[in-house]
Formats: sequence, C-alpha cells, structure tokens
Amino acid sequence: MVKKFFAALLLSVMALCATAQQADDPVIFEINGKNIHKSEFMKEFLHSIGKDPAAAPTACTYEKRKALEDYVQLYVNFQTKLADAYALGLDTTKALRDELSSYRKDLAAPYLIDSVTLQNLLREAYERNHYALHAAHILVPCPETASPEDTLKAFNHAVQLCAKAMLEADFYAVAQQEMHDQRIEDRDPLVREKANEVNPMEGDLGCFTVFDMVYPFESAAYMMKPGDISHPVRSRYGYHIIKLFDRYEYYGNSQIAHIWISEKDPSARGKINSAYRQLQEGIDFGMVAKNYSDDSYTAKNGGIMPELPCNKLPYAYIDAISKGLKVGEYSEPFHSPFGWHIVKLLKKDTIPSFESLVPYYRTRMTRGERSTKPQHIFVEQCKNTYGFVDYTKVKTSKKKNAPYAASLDAVRNVISDSIFSAIFHYDSNAITDMRPLFKIGEKEFNSRQFARYIYKNKKVRALSTLDVFLRDRYQEFIDAKVLEYADSRLEQDNPEFGSLIEEYRHGLMIFAYNDHKVWSRAIKDTTGFEEFYTKFSATRNYNDTNDAVYFWDERARVHIYNVSDSTQLPTAKAMKIMKKAVKKGWTSLRVNDEFASRCKEGTTSFTEDLILVEKDNQDLLSPNEWHPGIYLHPLSEKTKKTFGSVDVPSEAGYSILVVEQMVEPTLKSREEARGYYLNEYQNYLEEQNNAALRNKYNVKIHQDVIDEITY
Repeated sequence: MVKKFFAALLLSVMALCATAQQADDPVIFEINGKNIHKSEFMKEFLHSIGKDPAAAPTACTYEKRKALEDYVQLYVNFQTKLADAYALGLDTTKALRDELSSYRKDLAAPYLIDSVTLQNLLREAYERNHYALHAAHILVPCPETASPEDTLKAFNHAVQLCAKAMLEADFYAVAQQEMHDQRIEDRDPLVREKANEVNPMEGDLGCFTVFDMVYPFESAAYMMKPGDISHPVRSRYGYHIIKLFDRYEYYGNSQIAHIWISEKDPSARGKINSAYRQLQEGIDFGMVAKNYSDDSYTAKNGGIMPELPCNKLPYAYIDAISKGLKVGEYSEPFHSPFGWHIVKLLKKDTIPSFESLVPYYRTRMTRGERSTKPQHIFVEQCKNTYGFVDYTKVKTSKKKNAPYAASLDAVRNVISDSIFSAIFHYDSNAITDMRPLFKIGEKEFNSRQFARYIYKNKKVRALSTLDVFLRDRYQEFIDAKVLEYADSRLEQDNPEFGSLIEEYRHGLMIFAYNDHKVWSRAIKDTTGFEEFYTKFSATRNYNDTNDAVYFWDERARVHIYNVSDSTQLPTAKAMKIMKKAVKKGWTSLRVNDEFASRCKEGTTSFTEDLILVEKDNQDLLSPNEWHPGIYLHPLSEKTKKTFGSVDVPSEAGYSILVVEQMVEPTLKSREEARGYYLNEYQNYLEEQNNAALRNKYNVKIHQDVIDEITY
C-alpha cells in the first residue's frame, strides 16, 4: 500500500513537471505532425536579427512586432519547403551531396586543429608584430632528410661556430670565413669560384618582423636581447647561429624622404654636412635632395621614397626613425656601409588592432611550420581520445627480447632508392605480413595500406636513407589516418559542427527546391508566363509610381551620324547635306554616300545608328535639344574607339544627331520588361506554392503563443 502511494505521488510530480515545462516552452507551430516549440523558434529568430538570447527583453515597438510576425511567415515557409524537399528526395541527389562535401571540407578545417593553440599562436604573432628585429646569422646547411650521422656532424660544427662567434668581436668576420669554407667545399665549380668574394656584412638579414623568417628562427630571435648570440637553432634549412643587433618598435608602413651620398664619393662626409647646414638654414628638403642626393630615382622627386613597411627599409633608416623622429622632422647625418644619409619622416602608421589582423595572420599561417603546430597537438589529443595503439612499439610479451606485435619490414622490403625520384613502383602481393601496424578507434591499418599511401604520395625528394624515409612517412601516415578518423566522427562528437552541417544541408536543399519549383519553372513555363503577362500587364497604370518600371517615359527617336575626320568633311558642309537629307527624306545609306562623295582627297570613316532615348534616362541630348531638329556634337569617347584605326587626331571627328520624332509614354512589351515580369511571376509561383504546402502539411500556427513573445 505504501509503495503504491509513493508510486502515485511520483507520477503526480512528473506530470506537474511536464506541465510546467510545457508552460515554459509551449508549442508554437504544428507542421506535418511535428510540434515545434517556442524555444526552437526563438533560437532561430534571435540569431537572424543578431540578438543575444541571454539579453533581457526591451520595450515592444511596431518595428519589433512586425519583424517577429514577418519571421513567423518565413519560418513556416522554410519548414514546409524543407519537408517537401525531403519528400522529393533532394537530400540524396549527387549534385547536393557533392556540393555539401565541398563545403564540409572547408567548414571542418577549424575543428581539426587545437583552437587553444591556434589562438595562442595568433596572439603570439600579434605581440611579436609590435617589434622589428635587426639580425644576422650563420647557416650550417643540413636538410630535414639528412641522415642521423650527417645531422650530428652539422650540429657539432654549428656548436663550434657558435663558440667562435661568442669569442670574436666581429660576427661578420666569422660569417665571412664560414661562407668562404662552405664555397670551397661545394661540388659546384661556379660556387667555388665565388669563395674569395668578400661581403663586409655577410649574413646580415636587415630588419624583419613576424612571418618574415621560418618559425624556429623567428621564435629564437624574438627571445633574444640586442647583442645576444644564440645557440644553434634548427630549421628545415639547417642550423643557424643568430646575432641580434637591435629591436625596434614596428609601426607598419612608413614613408620617408632621404638624401644619400654614396660611400664611393671621397667627399661624401663634407657633402652631407653641407646638405644638413642648408636644411638648418630653412631650405626645402626636396630642393636639397635634388641638389645633393646620389639616388637619381628619388632626387628628382624631392628624395621621396615609396611607402614601405619598415622591414623593407635599410636598417640604418629604421634606426634613425626609431630615435624619436616625428612626422615632418629630419634626422642628423648618419653613416651606413652604403654611405651618408639624412632622412625625413613623412608618414608613420600604427599597428592595427588584433581583431583586424587575425584574417591576415590566418592566411600567413597556412604556410610554414606554424600551421602544423595546432594540428599536431590536435592529432595527439585524438590519439588519447580514440585509443590509438602503435603495434610497432608494443611487444608481444614483457620479456626484454620479445618481438614486436608488428613491423615495418614488409614495406621496407618493397621500396628502393627510386622512391626519391618519384618513379617508385611495387607489387602489393609481395606484402604478405597483414598484421595491423596501428589502430585508431575501431579501425586498423596494415602494411599494404601504408605502402599504398607511400605510392599515392610519391614525389621527388632530397636523398636520405631509406630507414629515415620510412620513419618519416610512417608518422605522416599515422597523422593522416588519425585526422581522417577524427573527421569522420565530427558530426557525432561535435554537436556544434553537426548543427552547422545540417544548416548547410538544409540551405542547399531549399536552394535546389526553389530552383525546381519556382526559378527554373518560371523560365521554362512559357505558356504560364504569357498568361501571367497578359493578365497583369492590363492592370498597369502609368500614373502609379509602383508601375513606373513597366512603362517607357517620353522618348526621342534619334539618328546618329559619326564622322571621324573633319579635315576631310568639314562640319558646315556635313550640316548642309543633313538639312537637305531631312527635308527630302533620304535614307541613311544615301546620306553616307553623299558624305563620301563630298570628302576631300583621302578617306574618312562614317558610322550611323538609330536609337530611342528616354527623356530622364539619357545623357545624349541636352534639355533644349529635346525636340525634333539637327544637332552637332563632338565625337564621344566611346565612338572615338570605333575609329581607332583611322590615323587622324581623335578631336577632329564629330557627330550629327537628327532627332526625328518624339514618342509618347507607352507600356513596355513583354520582352522589354521581361526581367520585371519574370521576377513577379516567380513571386506569384512562390506564393501559390507556399499556400499549397501549408495545406499539404497541415500547418497550425498558435498565434496566442506568438502574441505573448517579448524580446
């Protein structure tokens, strides 16, 4: 008895909860037997107007109420069309599946990386972007594909160079010696010939900022202080020893004017001091630059250089600007390896906001090592999430010498050095070891699949050992399959992505449905369109502004005669012929013949055209020419191009305009107003289809629920 009492009590509580939930989230529509609740509708509506669902409702206005009521109709139309699109099987068509697959690839990309890492990299780039660095480096070449022995050899040599650079006062001297030694040892005779070339600034990189260098180099440089020399830094090119000379505030683009006296000029210092004195005496900078500067390209323009980012300017100029130089001020004379200089700052930008630079950063991050970091971390996370096991690293027992559960030997036995020149072929039947190499989730991958991956992704590569090649490709294969597996589960594991894809699917279905039921039908249904035109064109009223597009306003019938060369047929003679032609009703062919017969020796060209121009939609006739008559005009620019082959000055031509008659306002024909009528016919078909769908899918709108909505 007690149990029955508590059971009844529990059912009562559940019923009360259900009633309370229903009251909080009532049904707002019934479509095709499906209840759509207020919460679902409001989510879509607030998203459409860009309002935060958590924001408190504000006072109701007519505009807000109308926006809600309009969206109710749009929402019902969308839902009924979607139901009909599914009924027609539009979600299964190849065209839709292919298009959705294309969109999905782009949409999935942000979900297949670690968003936290990406955001950190974007923020890191922005912080670094506030500074430009001046540095030099010594490179010990060592490609990524180098053998372990060659890599160790390059590293040890880089360590020795690093120690030497830290002891020497002149970093450039160490760089010069290293470059000399590398050229001597190079196999290319052309390179060896340059061994004794001397560059006093060997290895200097000028100024650079974020994205200008490979990521490992950039990261090391931004961690340094001016005067520091780095330990060897590994990049895909080899090992770098970096010396940081200075760090400058980066400000984006700048524009400067400069005076430069070449180092080759023995009196360079005297000249620059003389130029500086003239500036101090108030002589214009542009005039001084014109008289003194050895830069012939800019001197004639007052010394003004193109607007450039600071990493494109000589570092000596950046150094001068960074010492507090304000816009409009010029520097004291300063020296560089190229000579003596004075610079004047004309313009200096500031760093834009982080938000405005993010799209640019994202684009730049699609290239280089930065782009792989968020994805690499994501892959490692997926391995943990989906239970990744690499059987090539798992022994069959805990004994020290126990064999591994799988091996790459089967693939190693079918590859050869031909793989480096992309001519690799193999016999898949030769791979008999079918043990899985690794698994991710419920999927396992074996040696045949790995060999197929190598074959499909073959390309010309730098020579290395086959063992190193196999190791690197195996890691690529694992990463590719882990990403592929994570991609296949995106909709299942990420509700946000699933909803996004569903939105795109529905959008494509509605587009296909509208095209099938309305747009293409309106174009193909010539009989229906003709009936629509006949019925509705009769209702048009010239005095109704809404119908203005269906009428021609007053028009002028104009015959235009273009003459290319007035030296062959003077305007006075042409006008005399034209007046006679109008009086006697000559044809245009007769007029052209008369023009040709009256020309002087030589040839000219004539063209003629008959057009109707609308009074308020033309620039051919002036207001006082809007009546029948003969008018002389200069040849228009457009008409001049038609006489491009005539070897006469373009200003020598002219046009004679004969306004033959004025045409009263009239209704446009079906073809003349086809675009407007076709648009209206499509709207007509849309309204008919919407009404039919509401009846077909038993639509019920609960207006009482809508009336209580506030937002």
